[in-house]
Amino acid sequence: MKKETKYKIIFVLMILSLVASIILSFVPIEQACGGALELLGGCNVVQASQYESIFGMKNAHIGLIAFPVLAILTLFELKKPRRYQKKAITIGMAIGSLIAIYFLYIQFFVLEAICQYCMIVDFAVLISLGLIIFWDEK
Repeated sequence: MKKETKYKIIFVLMILSLVASIILSFVPIEQACGGALELLGGCNVVQASQYESIFGMKNAHIGLIAFPVLAILTLFELKKPRRYQKKAITIGMAIGSLIAIYFLYIQFFVLEAICQYCMIVDFAVLISLGLIIFWDEK
């Protein structure tokens, strides 16, 4: 498959992650995680937990910074590939994947509650890293 296809998929995944971060940042928890939108159960539990923020900043707010940066780098890589862009994307996805694995562990084994928006973010980052590592660029 083509390199462009890989980075288009990564771009879409970063936009999905950004949307999830926007919802968690600006929509009241009761609306975002309650009622018919509560697909997996536990979104309120996760968002009200001590793991919802780091260094006094909500995790979703960090996503508001990280995902646009990664999306823009991905667009630049699509338009005019550069070695440093690819490295920056790879490093960003590697760090994001480590964080995603940590948060998945917290949700499944510590809180025993799952937030669907967190799942979108976590799996999007993990899939993106998988694409970077395993997609053969020809």
